[in-house]
Amino acid sequence: MKVLLLENIHSEAVRALESRGHEVEVLSSALDEVELIEALDGVELLGIRSRTHITERVLKAHPQLLAVGAFCIGTNQIDLPAAAAAGVAVFNAPYSNTRSVVELALGEIITLARRLGDRNSSMHAGIWDKSATGSHEVRGRTLGIVGYGNIGSQLSVLAEGLGMRVYFYDIVDRLALGNATRVYSLQELFERCETITLHVDGRASNAHMIGEKEFSQMRPRTLFLNLCRGNVVDVDALAAALRSGHIAGAAVDVFPGEPASKDEPFVSPLQGIPNVILTPHVGGSTQEAQVDIGRYVAGKLSDYEAYGNTSMAVNLPEVSVSAASAERILHLHRNVPGVLARLNHALASHNMNIGFQTLATSGEYGYVVTDVSGERYEGLVAELQDLEESIRVRMV
Repeated sequence: MKVLLLENIHSEAVRALESRGHEVEVLSSALDEVELIEALDGVELLGIRSRTHITERVLKAHPQLLAVGAFCIGTNQIDLPAAAAAGVAVFNAPYSNTRSVVELALGEIITLARRLGDRNSSMHAGIWDKSATGSHEVRGRTLGIVGYGNIGSQLSVLAEGLGMRVYFYDIVDRLALGNATRVYSLQELFERCETITLHVDGRASNAHMIGEKEFSQMRPRTLFLNLCRGNVVDVDALAAALRSGHIAGAAVDVFPGEPASKDEPFVSPLQGIPNVILTPHVGGSTQEAQVDIGRYVAGKLSDYEAYGNTSMAVNLPEVSVSAASAERILHLHRNVPGVLARLNHALASHNMNIGFQTLATSGEYGYVVTDVSGERYEGLVAELQDLEESIRVRMV
């Protein structure tokens, strides 16, 4: 089975996939829609990171594609409804780079509080500027976390270890860890905290969450971090708040438009502003995280191809299965009454005995994994695919 990996996915993914018998092609850059459609000929498993976009047009052009692995946390670069409708499973790595992002956030909070970026630039320019002006300890400062999921909650615990007082805001009811305090509006968070850090996902409702109004609500001389999604922040408004001095410093790792490769120039209104740390979307880019992501997502792709396992899929019903003891039929279908009965009737009509069967449903989709014994009927997959409710049928 042919696999295509884009965007410098770690070699651990290549090793894991090849060890399962896959033929792997690796490309270092992202591809646009036209390039991707051309590159996907014969490809059944695809691996991407954040810059390659999987559109409905791409999916329709390649019905042989079985699954897409996002070797990162976010999946907003993938048209998830279109993928589900095409019977393409999507997997990501929701936990693997959590620690790496948290450590970067902590390092940048300290760096901004001590204005170390400016001190470093002055030293490289030959200027010895030894001064405590504008430099602060983080102990005793208040940290406001927007988004208290895997990253935000772990940051909360480690920040407390540095002596920070932690507040958080989340639209989901989350359990506060340690001594963290939940607040119930962004405005309350901004009024309480001297350092604000964003850790939300890329859903459409989060776009432009932070703009001119929100920056004006923050305390004077606030430190601001965005290590989550580029479209969450109005960077022009952030640049204006920094230049006015209302925001004392910022660390930004994600941007509304990011170069597809290092050969493309990076341009941002945040460039050249004092006490601003700009990094090229490297929050999760540590060797430890990338090895773990490579192994994890490659394993999910292989298990889906070989066994039909959809555990942790982000767009299909989740079924956790291991290797089959007999022939296995995988049936993704529209979630309407009677499909399971029609499937089993078809199997019985060909004298096939069911040794194992499990069904999961989620929203408009249902997914059945069935292990069968009996004389193999070569036309079975085509017969099941012809059922009105069928989306994708495979036999493994």
